Amino acid sequence: MSFFNSLDTSASGLSSQRIRMDILAQNIANVNTTRTAEGGPYMRRTVIFEAMQPQNSFGSVLAGAMGANMPTASGIGKGVRVREIVTDQTPGPFVFDPGHPDANADGYVEQPNVNMVMEMVNMISASRSYEANITAMNVTRAMINRTFEISTR
Repeated sequence: MSFFNSLDTSASGLSSQRIRMDILAQNIANVNTTRTAEGGPYMRRTVIFEAMQPQNSFGSVLAGAMGANMPTASGIGKGVRVREIVTDQTPGPFVFDPGHPDANADGYVEQPNVNMVMEMVNMISASRSYEANITAMNVTRAMINRTFEISTR
């Protein structure tokens, strides 16, 4: 694995975690949205990741032929990417508020299915993952610089 492959892998992690943080921020911003353009309350969204497989390698060719998600011959992948953004269909809690414009006939309003504590924990996790990828990029950059210093002596 070359230095540049390491940088590509870290960059894919940075990009994926940025998308995850964007979705988490949308969830947090809509924690009180009881009416959306689609109708009904806001529904929490989550990001599904998948590993990217190297191109033109024995492992990825074999995996494609066998229909399996096998590691490459060297056991090293190419990073991660967002496979899809899915909507959590779990119903939200109902709150009694007969004066609310979105209240049903019994006076209950369905709230978004967003749990602020869970979203904040996920945001911290995404932030830490982002920081870890930055650290990996900085270490790789330092190794590249050290390699150039050694080769110029």
